[in-house]
Amino acid sequence: MTNKSLFIGVAAFIAIIFIAAVGVYQSKLPATVESNKLPALERTNAPTKGGSNAKVTIVEFFDPACGTCSQFYPLVNNLVKKYQGKVKVVMRYAPLHQGSQDVVKMLEAAHMQGQFWPAVELLFANQQRWVEHHVSNPTQALAGIKTLKLDHEKLDSDWQSSQVAKVVAQDIQDGQTLNVRATPQFFVNGKPLVVFGYQELVELIEEAVAQAY
Repeated sequence: MTNKSLFIGVAAFIAIIFIAAVGVYQSKLPATVESNKLPALERTNAPTKGGSNAKVTIVEFFDPACGTCSQFYPLVNNLVKKYQGKVKVVMRYAPLHQGSQDVVKMLEAAHMQGQFWPAVELLFANQQRWVEHHVSNPTQALAGIKTLKLDHEKLDSDWQSSQVAKVVAQDIQDGQTLNVRATPQFFVNGKPLVVFGYQELVELIEEAVAQAY
């Protein structure tokens, strides 16, 4: 067997193992959220975008250091725009990467100044500057956020406050209750995205819109 053939064989084997692992992970997510766990989808004052009276709610648990979250961000925005007034997205923190817990605290502090969306967009657009080998660098992330029009002293005070720590702790606890083990994890009107993929998310939203309207 040549080195090239060996490499292809190993790569194929790794791909099969990866697909199998994803299948195991996905199979652990139920088709619907148990009624006693539904409150875990909601948190007062979580960052929200879309129609205030929308009958379809996308809840996304995300990590700002997650590359897939960054890739899905504009796609989800486009879906909210497509169903203008009918769909909204609610963002919940799931800091699964090393160092991300401080970064989501910084995002929540920016949210307190009405700057969550510019801050998260900036972090997604510049991930390569503050994430290395899947590890977050909070100092670099904070430097990026501070390029926005914010009260820097208040930002520094807020992100290290017990109030913000409590918010992030609730999101982490709610994520655990809902069995969130990877990001992004989407829920549409209480139904989790069991098989991950953009088309699968579109179909879940289409179904929810058809039922709601």
